[in-house]
Amino acid sequence: MNKIAGLLLVILTLTSLARAQKVTSLWLDDLKIQTFSEGIPSVEAKKSGGGDSIRLAGKYFERGIGVHSMSVLSFLLNGKAEQFSATVGADDKANKNMYVQFFVLGDQKILFESGPMKVGDAPKKVTVNLSGIQRMGLLVTVSMEDEGYGKTYSDWADAKLVMSGENRPQNIPNNGEKYILTPTSTKTPRINSTKIFGVTPGNPFLYTIVATGERPMQFSAGPLPKGLRLDPKTGILTGKIIQAGIYLTTLRAKNALGNATKQLKIVVGDTFALTPPIGWNGWNSWAKNIDGEKVIASANAMVKMGLSNHGWTYINIDDTWEGQRGGKFNGLQPNEKFPKFREMIDYIHSLGLKLGVYSTPWISTYAGFAGASSDFVKGDYPDSIKPNKRAYRHIGKFRFEKEDALQMAEWGVDYLKYDWRIDLNSAERMSEALKKSGRDILFSLSNSAPIALAKDWARVSNAWRTGPDIRDSWLSLYTSVFTIDKWAPFAIPGHWNDPDMLILGNVTTGTDLHPTRLTPDEQYSHVTIFSLLAAPLLIGCPIEQLDEFTLNLLTNDEVIEVDQDPLGKPARLVADENGVQIWVKPLEDGSYAVGLFYTADYGQTPQSYFHWGTETNKNFLFDFDKAGLKGKYKIRDLWRQKDLGTFDGSFKTEIRHHGVVMIKMEKI
Repeated sequence: MNKIAGLLLVILTLTSLARAQKVTSLWLDDLKIQTFSEGIPSVEAKKSGGGDSIRLAGKYFERGIGVHSMSVLSFLLNGKAEQFSATVGADDKANKNMYVQFFVLGDQKILFESGPMKVGDAPKKVTVNLSGIQRMGLLVTVSMEDEGYGKTYSDWADAKLVMSGENRPQNIPNNGEKYILTPTSTKTPRINSTKIFGVTPGNPFLYTIVATGERPMQFSAGPLPKGLRLDPKTGILTGKIIQAGIYLTTLRAKNALGNATKQLKIVVGDTFALTPPIGWNGWNSWAKNIDGEKVIASANAMVKMGLSNHGWTYINIDDTWEGQRGGKFNGLQPNEKFPKFREMIDYIHSLGLKLGVYSTPWISTYAGFAGASSDFVKGDYPDSIKPNKRAYRHIGKFRFEKEDALQMAEWGVDYLKYDWRIDLNSAERMSEALKKSGRDILFSLSNSAPIALAKDWARVSNAWRTGPDIRDSWLSLYTSVFTIDKWAPFAIPGHWNDPDMLILGNVTTGTDLHPTRLTPDEQYSHVTIFSLLAAPLLIGCPIEQLDEFTLNLLTNDEVIEVDQDPLGKPARLVADENGVQIWVKPLEDGSYAVGLFYTADYGQTPQSYFHWGTETNKNFLFDFDKAGLKGKYKIRDLWRQKDLGTFDGSFKTEIRHHGVVMIKMEKI
């Protein structure tokens, strides 16, 4: 028995050792790789970033990850990985004038660096030891041979991880404290409507006096221009003003605990959208699954969650609402997902909200629905087009901007997102059609407007997308917003730079609905920089799913006021040193809104693109002289809605990693 027991012990020991030494090889393209990506756009599995086969210097690879332009892939390994291997290079269909460079990082150390590579260069093999590594980063950077814009493709061909046992890589945790800064609104009334409102003479007027405070609440206003009427229970102002001019009126809100007043300047002339649009867009919430019920639910949630009391106004339907042409104008009609379109719009207006729709000058939208042109004289959109939608992303023989504008105006549409690879002729045609429709319809161009024509975008539209679609990552946010200071001179009241939607709450941007991957600190920076830039504020998540933290982010009236300031001047980047960017926005009352962002020199080193779990806060001395703000100032913390005192020449504060301190400076 002793011999048998000894033999069993040996067998068990050997089995345990074998298990301990067991490893698993994982192809990266078998993972849900988009969830690890922060890129713009994301990455592709088993194909190039352009959607073709992976080819490096003429050699075809069945396995691998294709990258479109810059790419950041982050993996939590927890010391359970043994090795990473791949073959890297610029894809054969890459831009010949662009260089790509590959990095493999582990726990802040560079484990592999390819050096600059171009199309046709011999691929390089990568093999790195990952023993004990907690976090791994795969980075591809892009540079131009000369000035200009271009896209390029690169590949992590045959990319593979060797993991110990049955372990698999995880996503980097986003478990930062969701700290709440904004105090709860008081029960006494506070009017949060915009201070200025523009309308075209003779066009329908729709403006809502919105206020926080205990209900019931009564609203009044006066003197009102001839042609306007006010519903005292809802605060909704409607009617038409025929005579051009500037009209001043006092808004009033009253409940059992007190009353509030605010002056409104009504500008009747050739410019409207005098403050950036603020509301919701359905794409990052529901994508192709949007329907009439979800739109109504979103409008109801806007009211129920209290957002409408803080000025949130637009309920915008994105792509996939479009059906065939018809009606008295032969305009685009809604499809079966929106059976009562006009009734839906009327209901949203009854809540004091506004409605937007989506279209394109192409035959087919990006999602494969009818656009504003066709190869058929009556504008037909045959079912055969949808499976081949990419082939119809061009302007057809027959165009229907006038018909669609008239149809939108008759329905009562308030906003049009026009989405395509922007060309001036198409923008001008729809702009003219909207102006002649008989209704003020905010015209927003999407996407990636060339800055060379910035003066034209400002001339023909109310907003224009300054870059590509945004993603819920710091890379995307930083690239989309913190680098667009060059656009600032073109934004004026009625015409706004648009960095895309807010990436807060639960979003679906290429993957399933999931909580934003921005840390809480990054989310504060997100709302702050958008407000400083006087950018459109469009919530991109299901409103009814907002948690307490996100709702608090979206209901700070002093922050929103910075975005909606009547002066309409975007903040400018005045300093970038020691990892801190300083943005300064002049306000109508002569004060300044300032954002102190600890970007930690993002993009300056390969390590800076990743979260390593060791980040620390920054103690920062804000020297007023470096921002051109000499003298003594009264400073207020806008997120905390708290006066901090009077400061002469400088202000010392602590800024969280990728976070912000947002202050208002009033000169003494």
